Amino acid sequence: MNLLTEIFGQGKDLTVIQMTCRGIVVLMISLVLIRISGRRSFSLHMPLDNIVTIMLGAILSRAVVGASDFLAVIVCSLAIVLMHRVLAWAIAHSKVFSKLVEGEKMLLFSAGKFSKVHMDRGLVCKEDVLQVVRKTALTEDLNKIETIYIERNGEISAIKK
Repeated sequence: MNLLTEIFGQGKDLTVIQMTCRGIVVLMISLVLIRISGRRSFSLHMPLDNIVTIMLGAILSRAVVGASDFLAVIVCSLAIVLMHRVLAWAIAHSKVFSKLVEGEKMLLFSAGKFSKVHMDRGLVCKEDVLQVVRKTALTEDLNKIETIYIERNGEISAIKK
């Protein structure tokens, strides 16, 4: 036990080497946690996935700097990752739960008209939408666009005619 304390330190008074050792171990544990969490946690960028990512970063940092008990941090992180996996499974298997947690896409533009109601709900303005059209559809001509949506993850997508 003395050897582990020597290598990883105890409490907040850590040397550079001890914090580095903790950082390496937390990195390895993080990789395992991300594998458990699944690919979705860093690929879809849905609100739930972003929350899990932020929480894991905040919690795991406490183990590196010695602000919390190492084992408590790892157990808490594992619990969050497992909960994320359960919620992701529920989202993938239940349309109702998916709609409740992640919402639905909203139609921002169709038949040559913008939907003010959906734009207000999505907190986007016309210029935000036009920027995405220029970037993704490579045009400024709305006559060439059939529909524009704000997706469940907040991204805006344009479909050409």
